[in-house]
Order: sequence, then structure tokens, then C-alpha cells
Amino acid sequence: MNLNERAKYITDALIDLADDLKIGTSVSHVGTSLIDLGISVTGGLEAGRLLAEACLAGLAHVSYVPSPELFPTTTAIQIETDHPVQACMASQYAGWQLATEDYFGMGSGPMRAAAGKEKLFTDIGFTERTTHAVGIIESGKTPSESVCKLIADACGVTPNNLTLAYAPTASLAGTVQVVARSLETALHKMHELGFDLARVESGTGLAPLPPVASDDLAGIGRTNDAILYGGEVSIWVTGDDESINAIGNKIPSRASNDYGKPFIEIFREYDHDFYKIDPNLFSPAVINIVNLETGSYFRFGNFNPRILEQSFGLS
Repeated sequence: MNLNERAKYITDALIDLADDLKIGTSVSHVGTSLIDLGISVTGGLEAGRLLAEACLAGLAHVSYVPSPELFPTTTAIQIETDHPVQACMASQYAGWQLATEDYFGMGSGPMRAAAGKEKLFTDIGFTERTTHAVGIIESGKTPSESVCKLIADACGVTPNNLTLAYAPTASLAGTVQVVARSLETALHKMHELGFDLARVESGTGLAPLPPVASDDLAGIGRTNDAILYGGEVSIWVTGDDESINAIGNKIPSRASNDYGKPFIEIFREYDHDFYKIDPNLFSPAVINIVNLETGSYFRFGNFNPRILEQSFGLS
């Protein structure tokens, strides 16, 4: 299972269907294939859906479904996968902070597995070698020559064997791909709480699609709130029930001391520094866990539509 090869099928489709998807493609001076899904182009719903699936290395299905009536939106983003650890943790998790003298962005996608620099990969026992690396970047700026070289070197490929798809948070495609991270946030939280992710067999996630924000800072607030206060995750696991009960109430976002305000307010209080925010906040509002061996069903957390209305500009 080569995650980068799987993602390349999707990014190749993005390039082939660029006009239909209202996105832009180009080749950088160092030969890297660039796919713009929201900086100088409009992008759209299908572009965002495919971007999210590329971020998941083609190991998950992303779809648009009706939003639950208690949420102030008509549409929600759903993700389903039978390979949650590879799709979400080895690929989708935005664990690579890309910083050079002339560029900054948050990197995700299967290029992370090729670089294998995060401790997370030791924990889950997964890295890969690839002949072509694929990455997704959350940024309002086109990848520079320096960041293309940085990524290629880390992944062990030449810059002309690298594809980067990117979109700002304040774009339709960028909003979709961030909200599609509901399951990933739950798995990451469970990992931090000491749960053995090898026990996780399948998973789904659902979160309301917020209105596209006017700028990236507001977009970060709305997309985070969609998951923190409206995200619902279901996972199917093996093993004992006791370990599930031991951490269950610690998984949802309400377990955090920072819970209870729109994310933009929390972010502002910590001087726009993600690393000062209580890490326990970053998880879905509700998590359901089904034990495939015992038949037990667990549900933890609750929704907060009031905060969603406030975040989405309706109150």
C-alpha cells in the first residue's frame, strides 16, 4: 500500500480536470507540479472533495450529506474509511510545519509518510519510500522554490517528482478539506491518551460545512468550530471495554479547559499561537465507539449548536 502512489491518481485527475473543477495547474521553476485550488482561482465543491480524498491518500471516501437539523448549515462533510490509521494519521494529519525564508504553510498528505520525520510514524510503525511524493498545503501563498526543494529532499525524491496541491482556509476547497478532518482529530486525541490505534479497524466522521470566511484567520476559526462543536465520529475497534471507558470522556473537545467559546476568541487570547492552546481541545464534539469483539457501544460528548451559530455569524 503506497500512499503517495494512491494520492497521485487523484492529483493527476485534478490536473486533467482543472477547467471543469475551476482550479489552476502549473509547473514550478524546479519542476514541481503545482495545483492551486483557491488562491488565484475559485475552486469549488468537487475540487474540495477530491483535495480531501488526496489528503487521505485515496483510502477514504469523502461526501456531502444533509446537515443535522440542530446545526445552522444545510450541508455536512462525511468521511468513511476502513484504513483509518494509514489514511488519517500517516497521511491526513497536518503534522508538518513548512517554513523557509520565503514561505510558511501547514503540510499534510502522504508526503509526510515519505519524509517520516514525526515521532508519530515511530508510534504507528509506518513510513514508506516512494518515487513520487504528493503533499497538500494549507496556505494562502503559492509554494516557493525553496519549499519545493525542502519537501523533495525530505521525501527522498527530486523536485520534478513532487506534486503539491494547496488552498487557503478562506476558500471553498480549503474549507472542505479542513472540515473533512473530524475522524483524524479523534484518532490523534486517542493516540495522545495512550489508546493503541492498531485496535481501530474502521471509522466515520461528520461535521457541518461552515460558510467560507472572508480571510484565513476567520476561516481557521470556523473550520475548527465545525469539528469542536459539531463534529461526530464513530469508530469500530477490537479489544477490551475497560480501556475504552477509561479514556472515553477525555476524548471529546468538552474535556478541554479552553472549551466553550468560538475558536477565534480562544486563538486571540493565546496571541494566535496554536501551541499555547490546550491540546485537549482539538477533537470532535461527539465520539461513538463500537467494540467488534464484545458488541459494546459507547457514546461520549455533546454538540454545541449555540457556539456554531455564533462562529458562523448568525448570532
